[in-house]
Amino acid sequence: MPYMDYAAGCPIDERVVEAMVPYFKEPGNPSSVHSVGLKARNAVEEARQKVAELINANADEVIFTSGATESNNLAIIGYAMRNASKGKHIVTTAIEHISIINVCKYLQKNGFEVTYIPVDRYGIVSVDSIEEAIRDDTILVSVQHASSEIGTIQEIERIGEVVKSKNAAFHVDATASLGKIEVDVEKMNADLVTLSSNDIYGPRGVGGLYIRKGVKIQPIMLGGGQEFGLRGGTENVAGIVGFGKAAEIAKQEWRSEAERLAKMRDKMIDGILKAVEESYLNGHPEKRLPNNIAVRFNYVEGESILLSLDMEDIQASTGSACTSKTLQPSHVLMALGLKHEEAHGSVLFTLGRYSKEEDVDYVLEKLPGIVERLRMMSPLYRRR
Repeated sequence: MPYMDYAAGCPIDERVVEAMVPYFKEPGNPSSVHSVGLKARNAVEEARQKVAELINANADEVIFTSGATESNNLAIIGYAMRNASKGKHIVTTAIEHISIINVCKYLQKNGFEVTYIPVDRYGIVSVDSIEEAIRDDTILVSVQHASSEIGTIQEIERIGEVVKSKNAAFHVDATASLGKIEVDVEKMNADLVTLSSNDIYGPRGVGGLYIRKGVKIQPIMLGGGQEFGLRGGTENVAGIVGFGKAAEIAKQEWRSEAERLAKMRDKMIDGILKAVEESYLNGHPEKRLPNNIAVRFNYVEGESILLSLDMEDIQASTGSACTSKTLQPSHVLMALGLKHEEAHGSVLFTLGRYSKEEDVDYVLEKLPGIVERLRMMSPLYRRR
């Protein structure tokens, strides 16, 4: 069964499960002062160190959250509210994840101004456009490292240099890139970085936020002062331990894994574009995540392709799982300049740790026939 929807959810690595199991049974609360609580606290801090090492940060610069969406909310709302006296202008891009877009819309309703920078047809945001958009009252720039939907990788280090030179804070959503390409907070000149456990084969419901030492944010969830006073609530010890183990594995294996996946990615892209007429690649042909195959097909809807693929035991998606409940075309694909019908004809395949070359061969065997059959039912398609 070729599972090719790793962008929506990665299976938990068995090594991660083994590390987590003892902490499902332990009663310790990390805030307790007795020995059982101390054991839980030590497990959390060990995981914090492992996550920090993956991104070249210090352990006291990483806090744990419930996932990337919370991290994005905390980073942007928390920084904006804490630093509103310095300015109320934020810069981001038109293809950010919906959890960024909706946070920015929320801030716009609460007195902030947001500039959405357009991208080119490959999904690349111009560094010059970022620089031109930054004003004296700009307090924060938020740019994703890579798009989970189209695979495009931004020139994040150059953007970070520009933002730093303008004395604004720089937030990077690294959800899609962590564990697949290098994420180094120092090279990126990042002040805030969003991290996700599930996207590196850790448990769901756990994420992280890197906060550079000296950067001040306001908590958006109040409680007993856990996570350096920035995220109240008893820590999810088992989940955090799993995140730490996943980060440890990713640090050791991401380079070799990226090389392996990139070869399969290229084979699959080449095979699809050659076998299916009027099929096209979404995103940048070279500056893209090693596991991302985002394609579109004229005269057919992506949802129909997904249903047909699933009947062949192939799982894929039409884009971000976080926007799958809406019938509207993806805002990311529309930002590339695609027409509605082109965006609706898009399918996203994402590979992962357990993908095999025979999975790619199986998809290349089944997909052309599926597209051809669906096109023959379309009144818009005429066989050439």
